[in-house]
This record gives sequence, structure tokens and C-alpha cells, in this order.
Amino acid sequence: MDNAVCKLVGVDFPLFAFSHCRDVVVAVSRAGGFGVLGASSFSPEQLEQELAWIDAHVDGRPYGVDILFPQTQQAQPGMVLEDFVARIPERHIDFVVDLLATHGVRLGRDEAVRRSLPPTAPDSAEELLAVAFGHPIRLIANALGIAPPIMIERAHVAGVPVAALVGAKEHALRQAQAGVNILVAQGTEAGGHCGEISTMVLTPEVIRAVAPYGAPPVLAAGGIMTGQQMAGAMAMGAQGVWTGSVWLATTEAETSPVLREKMVEARSSDTVRSRARTGKPCRQLRSAWHDAWDRPGAPETLPLPLMPMLSTPALRRADRAAEAGSPGARELVTYEMGQGIGLIEAVTSSADVVQQFKTDFADAYENFTRTVEGDPAAG
Repeated sequence: MDNAVCKLVGVDFPLFAFSHCRDVVVAVSRAGGFGVLGASSFSPEQLEQELAWIDAHVDGRPYGVDILFPQTQQAQPGMVLEDFVARIPERHIDFVVDLLATHGVRLGRDEAVRRSLPPTAPDSAEELLAVAFGHPIRLIANALGIAPPIMIERAHVAGVPVAALVGAKEHALRQAQAGVNILVAQGTEAGGHCGEISTMVLTPEVIRAVAPYGAPPVLAAGGIMTGQQMAGAMAMGAQGVWTGSVWLATTEAETSPVLREKMVEARSSDTVRSRARTGKPCRQLRSAWHDAWDRPGAPETLPLPLMPMLSTPALRRADRAAEAGSPGARELVTYEMGQGIGLIEAVTSSADVVQQFKTDFADAYENFTRTVEGDPAAG
């Protein structure tokens, strides 16, 4: 393809794949898509290792990095780990320890809070940004607020396009005014942090809203799992798609075998938009974890970045117990994922997913063309 977004990032097929797994990023980019590494689950040192590995294995193909600079969170520059830990109430720690015990999983109170500086804290995010620009990335992306000036300025100096995820046209307008190069219209069907507007409505709304601002290219996101959906999004005016959940059921993904089994079994209605993982509305596979936080008498969820400091150790411990065969722990297993999981029928490789997208896109395009122009063979 030869549209604006393809030219900006140097890709032929504008299938963007967000993943926390370097193997998925490399596999997608090598297969002709565009892998984007979610960096906010890493420390700066870990991110350096991940990007060095990608550079060594991606065969020069383009890839990008996504770093979270949340606009609203309980974190200020200069805060140290002890400042965050002190803000987590004892009641919340007791609740998590008791919840896991109810499902046969032991978690000590001294293990219940993550003992590392939150990667979304301002100082951490800036360190991650510095690491990212030390590598030949072709895109830097941000979510949960306006892309900060430090990101936009450094990216433009380096000649790297900036992408931003938006959940409403008002967000898109502010991002365009800030100088963002690519907008990702992420509907409520999406896994992870999302708003309340569907992809089908949000995509054309964003495209129309930013037209007076030089019309930065728009990618559609939210529940997109097939090439047919990609073709439909581009028929609405999107210049490509941003995907995430579809890669969680691949052989390269960081997800556990238990989670992949649950994904294949799940229906589209088995996700929930909840604050019980990050403190912000985040679509996930529904589990006993979410049910517990929703019950009367449960503590209020904590804001970002405190809630992930509490949820991450607990859910990781549940994952390990589930892999060891604990049926109670399996009920707790969850992950950020969108409503498109109802379209996942089997676990396959990332390269096969890219190829299936290409094939299904081409078939959908041909079918649409025949419908509009008429089928000469039928005459």
C-alpha cells in the first residue's frame, strides 16, 4: 500500500501490532506488518535489553515503541518507591492476600506490593523515552493523555513520527493541535485502557474532526482481529489498523498456556471494563479477580499507579499457580484483552496471523469491488 501512514513509518502493510513481547514485535515486522513494543512494563535497563534484542533479530524492518505518559495519576516528579508504597492502605493488602487464599494461592503480605518504581511515574517514563531514542525506532506512541512536549520534541528532532491513542474526538483534536503525527482511534471494544465509544462510530468521527488540522492519518483500533475488519476500517477512511488482543493467542506471546486456553474458550461477552487492574477503566478478560472487587464491601480500587503495584504481584502469583495445576488459581487468570476474543478459534504463529490478515483483506477488497462495480462474469 502507498498511503500517508505507510510512508511515515516505512511499512508496506499498515497492520500495527501492539505487544509486550519482543518476539511478537519481531515476527510481525518481519512478516510485513509493524510491531510496536509496549515499554511500560519494563525498567529502563530491561527495555534496553529488549530493544537491543529486537534490533539484532528484526532484519532491519521497521518497528516502534509505546510508552505511557498518563496525564492524570497519583505521581509527581521526584517521588521514590517508598512514597508510593506508603499510599497503599493496609486494608487493600489484606483484601488481596485473603482473595488469593480463597482460591488456594498463598501470597505473603510482604510480597503483595510490587517493590519497584512504577514505570508510568514521570521520572521512569522519561528514562524509558531516552532508552527508546537510543535505537532505530520508526514510531513512538503514547496513551492516557496528550503526548508530552518532551516526547514530541525529541521525536521530531530524531525524525520519528509520534502516534497517540484517543477515545473521543475531543482527545483527537488536542493531540492534533499538540503536533502528533498519527492518531489511533481506539474504541471501547479494545483491550486495555479504553473509552466508551465504539470503533465504528469513533473512527469516522476522529477523521472528520481532525481534517482542518492537516488531517493526520488515523488508525482504527478496538476489536479488530481479521483482515475483513481491517478492510472495513479503511473503507471508513482509516489508513490502517492498530491491533493488540489478536497477538495474545500466538505462539510467541508472553501469555501463559492457561490464558491462551481461556481465550479460545471465551466469548466476546466475557470481557469487562474495570478499574481492578490499573485503577483506570481497562478492558480485560473477566475473572474471579474482577468479581471480588465488584462485591459489596470490597475496597475501592486505587488510582494509577498504585493499583498496578497491588494487582501485578497477585496476578502473577495466580498465573504461576494455575500453570502448576491449581483450579482455584485458574479462576483468577486474566489479562488486558478486547471483545474480539470471540473471533479467536485457535493458537497460531504471529507470522500466520499477518498472512491471514493480508489474505482476508485482499478477499474483502475484491468482494467489495465486485459488489460496487458489478461482476462482469455474472452478466
